[in-house]
Formats: sequence, C-alpha cells, structure tokens
Amino acid sequence: MTIPAGGEEKTAMSMIPDNARRQLREEGWCVLPKLMNPPELRRVNDALDRVVGEMRRRGASTHSALLDPNDSNIRVYNLPDWDPVFVELLRHPACLEIVREVLGEGVIVSNFSGNIALPGSRPMRIHSDQALSVPDPWLEPWALNLIWCLDDVYDANGATRFVPRSHKYTRFSEVPKDLAEQTVAFEAPAGSLIAMDGRVWHTSGSNRTESARRAMLFGYYVRDFVRQQVNWDVCLSPETQASLDQGARELLGMGPKANVRIGSALSRLSPDAELPDILSQGARENA
Repeated sequence: MTIPAGGEEKTAMSMIPDNARRQLREEGWCVLPKLMNPPELRRVNDALDRVVGEMRRRGASTHSALLDPNDSNIRVYNLPDWDPVFVELLRHPACLEIVREVLGEGVIVSNFSGNIALPGSRPMRIHSDQALSVPDPWLEPWALNLIWCLDDVYDANGATRFVPRSHKYTRFSEVPKDLAEQTVAFEAPAGSLIAMDGRVWHTSGSNRTESARRAMLFGYYVRDFVRQQVNWDVCLSPETQASLDQGARELLGMGPKANVRIGSALSRLSPDAELPDILSQGARENA
C-alpha cells in the first residue's frame, strides 16, 4: 500500500472486477473485498485510534451534534493532516482506478473523514452527498464515495444503510418521502473498500450490539470543477503540506490554480487549438 515518493503507484492489471464495475453502474455501489492485508489494517486502525486519543487529549469534541443524535458516533475530520497513512489510502491504486473510471481524469478529494459507531449509536438523516454539494438536476456522477471498512461491517454493528439504484433520482422532487424505510445495510469484511456513487441516498446505521465497534473511513472524491467541502490549503498544517509530493497536492486540489482545466483550449492563441470533447460536442449539437 506504500506509495513511492516520486508519485502514485502504478498497476498494469485492473483491480476492479467486471461484475463490480457493472454493479456500481447499475445499482450505484460495489464492494472490493479485503484490499488491505492484516498488517496494513492494523496500521490504519492504530492511526485512527491515535487520532481519537489526541483529539480527546486536546479537549476537541468527537461528537457532531449537527449530524448524530448521540455521542456514540465518533467523527474525525481532516484525516490527511493526522497521519501519512491516510494520504496513502486516498492514493491506493484501486481508489484511483475506480474514481477515474467513474469521474474521469480531473478528480480531486473533497473530504476525508472517519466515523466510529459504538454500541448505542443511532442514524443520521438520510441524504445524498452529491445533493449536499451540487444543485439538481443530478444527471451524471460528479462525486464518488470510497469507504474503507476497518472492522467487519454488518447491519447490527451500524453499517451504512443505502437505497440501491437511488442514484437514478435526478431531482429532490423525485425522492420518495419513505426513502429511509427502503434502506439496506452494506456488508463487507474488514479491509474492504466500498464504492458508492455520490448520488446514492444513504444514512448511518444503528449499532445494536453490546460490544462491537464499527469503524469506517469516508473518502469523498469529486470532479475538479466542484468546490471541495474542505479547503486543504487552509486545513493542512505547514508540516503536512511540506511532506506532500506533487501527486498528492494535485489530488487534494492544492495550489494557486483552481478551475482552469475544462476550458484550457480556449485560452490558447492558436486558432487550430483542439477543443475539449464536451465543448465540441455542444457545438455540433447547436450547429
């Protein structure tokens, strides 16, 4: 899982099975089982435990009253600033492959947070993450959730609950009032990655066990023209920023330039500049 200092790890073979691609496209989600081996999983779990311990030592709250009805849900934000392993996870080859397949090459990380559901935790309100960031209509995926399972995830311990095929809703007016009653729980073994279309409606589950913890990390990737939920230039410490190579900085959307990619051909002085496909297509349709 270690990313070479010079850039992102490359792989000649696809890490995404065809059936997973098809399920993600048709149902809005898929599971890539056990991408982390036991030592890697322990490393990530230890890092998350250290974050929670350090937050409490500093007197910082791990309960988000805006989201969760009680403090049995522990939330941790700004993960890339806490430990290099979280940056490695964002750049895991499977993550980069599937996010670029769904969203295209112009991708940035909008947010990366952790959620630990302890016994007694209860659900938040059902929502779609793309609907939180982008006004309707939602005609195509502009966001993708990549969820790392640090424990075995199942219904009773508070697995995320989602509505299959709800990524087909294009407007708020199409979302049924009883949507929360249609949810089902993700199930995946520890070390797995869940990919979920950003338009899928979902909520946190209830941990109804007596002692089981359910820890998950939520990487929220968006197309690079969508404003990020987190401004990494502001949130990351100078020490963390200095430790990032160019590939990590680009994935986090850091630096002086922002939304300049799509129309870049229009800024070239040459009259023969090739227009981006999205523009040339529009010109053909309007001709």
